[in-house]
Amino acid sequence: MPATSADPRTHRLVQAYTGLTRESLPALLSLYHAQASFKDPFNDVLGRPAIERIFSQMFEELHEPRFVVQTAATEGNEAFLGWEMHFRRQARGAPMTIRGASHLRYSSAGLVFVHRDYWDAAEELYAKLPVLGLLMRALQRRLSTPQP
Repeated sequence: MPATSADPRTHRLVQAYTGLTRESLPALLSLYHAQASFKDPFNDVLGRPAIERIFSQMFEELHEPRFVVQTAATEGNEAFLGWEMHFRRQARGAPMTIRGASHLRYSSAGLVFVHRDYWDAAEELYAKLPVLGLLMRALQRRLSTPQP
């Protein structure tokens, strides 16, 4: 079930991510401060234009990307979102899902000033790729603690 939030800033953001398309990207970006920072396992950027490039690239490289926000909590100027990103790597490829969380900090104007995504690239992405996945699973077995 998609999340909702009583906080209007977080509610608007959840709505924007849930309905995100290439065409609605400007509406999402309008919720970010001009000098917002964005960091995830692959990117660490500053400013709306750089954030826009990340999402534009997502729409270029992935098929049918969509976000489902499952958890939303706001305390003061900080918010936390738990989400799933669904997509296909190829038009007829198998559906894939990345599960993650976002920590947000709002500016005094109510815009996102800091956006930090947390998700495990090894588990959520690399392990699902054919050759790399085999190597990742072997490494995981080698490094895991033996169970009695």
